Amino acid sequence: MSTGGLYPLASLSQVERTPSGEDGIPADLEEDLRAYGCKLIHQAGILLKQKQVAVATAQILFQRFYYVSSMKSFGIGDIGMGALFLASKLEECALRMRDVINVFDLLFQRAAHNAAHATSEQPPTFKYAPMSYFGNTFYDMKDALVVSEMQILKRLGFHVYAVLPYGTLVNYMRLLGLTSREEVVNRAWGYLNDALQTPVYALYSVPTIVSAAILLTVRHFSIPLPSTPPNCWWELFDAEWEDVWSVCGYIMRLYRKRTPEEERRVLGMVGKKDVRKWLDEQGSSTQMAAMNISSATPVLQS
Repeated sequence: MSTGGLYPLASLSQVERTPSGEDGIPADLEEDLRAYGCKLIHQAGILLKQKQVAVATAQILFQRFYYVSSMKSFGIGDIGMGALFLASKLEECALRMRDVINVFDLLFQRAAHNAAHATSEQPPTFKYAPMSYFGNTFYDMKDALVVSEMQILKRLGFHVYAVLPYGTLVNYMRLLGLTSREEVVNRAWGYLNDALQTPVYALYSVPTIVSAAILLTVRHFSIPLPSTPPNCWWELFDAEWEDVWSVCGYIMRLYRKRTPEEERRVLGMVGKKDVRKWLDEQGSSTQMAAMNISSATPVLQS
């Protein structure tokens, strides 16, 4: 990853050919898995009553990680758990390892339950089955957490510094005169939090991301701002229009309605074994289709 600025951003080659994509995971599926992994981190942070700075840092580290590693080798569940544990140390609000493991065990069980009943009209109520205090599940998850934390540090080259956008948002909105309405500030803040489920914090600078959140907000509330060259408001913050618009696209794709089958597929690929199983099934399906086409092709007689 490029480290020319204050914090590392993915290079063009890393964006065009991600490790997961090289292993056969489609771009849209990888994007959905990234979003769900960050959602797991967010849910765990709420249950653990962790500070938002640690949760946001964990989500940024999670997104960076998958520009240097594949979901086939490192599952989103394990890396999400390791990222939150590591970020909590970095932001000096450390969590107990057992608490992190217990919360993620609950989230993994709920994901498996939802995957099994994703297409059901009336799914049964989820019931959590706590793990044994000295059972194999705990020690397996403990090993996975430690390995994940180590791999994040190793593969990111210890570049784990993250710049959060909230202070920048407040400054920009004050400059643009947008702080008088609470609902406007809250919506822009919400877009920044939603953007944590996308790769944008590993791709673009904070001024660009904040400008995108403001753009979506002012369009939602129909608030006029100077947008005609050479007086474009985003140029005050050294943001390029193409980049701002691209970030808006990433954020808006989060709100696309998924089919039950798409939701089931994502919920069923939390672990690396699940990803490998899906890739094997896709490979088998491709081979079968090729064989059927071959057998159906008529042979020309001389």
